[in-house]
Amino acid sequence: MRLVFAGTPEFARIAFDALLAAGHEIVLVMTQPDRPAGRGMKLMASPVKQAALAAGIEVLQPRSLRLDGKFPDEAGAARTVLEALRPDAMIVAAYGLILPAWTLALPRLGCLNIHASLLPRWRGAAPIQRAIEAGDERTGVTIMQMDEGLDTGAMLLEKSTPIGPHDNAARLHDRLAALGGEAIVEALAALERGTLPAVPQPEQGVCYAAKLDKAESPLDFTQSADVLARRIRAFDPVPGASVRLPGLADPVKVWEAVALPDEGHGQAPGALLAATPEGIDLATANGRLRLLTLQKAGGKRQPVDVFVRGWQVPAGGLGA
Repeated sequence: MRLVFAGTPEFARIAFDALLAAGHEIVLVMTQPDRPAGRGMKLMASPVKQAALAAGIEVLQPRSLRLDGKFPDEAGAARTVLEALRPDAMIVAAYGLILPAWTLALPRLGCLNIHASLLPRWRGAAPIQRAIEAGDERTGVTIMQMDEGLDTGAMLLEKSTPIGPHDNAARLHDRLAALGGEAIVEALAALERGTLPAVPQPEQGVCYAAKLDKAESPLDFTQSADVLARRIRAFDPVPGASVRLPGLADPVKVWEAVALPDEGHGQAPGALLAATPEGIDLATANGRLRLLTLQKAGGKRQPVDVFVRGWQVPAGGLGA
């Protein structure tokens, strides 16, 4: 098929590569403008842009596609390019811009979105993280026919995967990205054959995956150990979960933890119960949270046995 591809991060880059490998003609790539990144805050091209340039494909980076928005000239220029190309379909994966009605209607077969959840569960910005945080047993990718709503279009194809007890957002992201590449190739093949039915999303089971916020990083020990352990996995690598420990001025990032039974410690939520090479145990509303991998401000991730050797627990720290 003759395609336009709209996407920005690594999740989208995997699908882009899969489409090229399947023999589709990608005539244009649309991606977010270059952003400052790294310690030097130099402008960095998105993973999708880098892949497109390596493949010799034209790249368009409008700041908006709304003809009545802040950047009408950029939106109008994008429309002119798209109308001239006359693509069969636009494939959208974590693009980062809202597609207005004119964009959705322009391709012959419309716009297909690769969404990282089993719709209608986890519509919105952070479906991978929210699925882990909520304790879902399964998630997946949905190929969706886009409409003007927020992830409300008809479902065309789904692929699912279990969420394991050790899956964090990074590992699950990589698995879902690979599934997304497989799913969009299968969906386009079925679409060409005329064997891809569009199924409206059910009204029951809808929930929204709110955008991640740095303000969510601090762990709230009035929650249970199970909930906190899931949140730590969900927030790895972004935005990261954090905790304050006695004797340390700055919050410490927590990258791995397990929930343990209560064992009748009787301490207030957040109290330090133990600090050994096996783990740092903190009281919660239900159970204890054992921290296993941590990172001091400005430092690197460390296993707990290394971390405790460099941490002087103040007198009275345990049970305080």
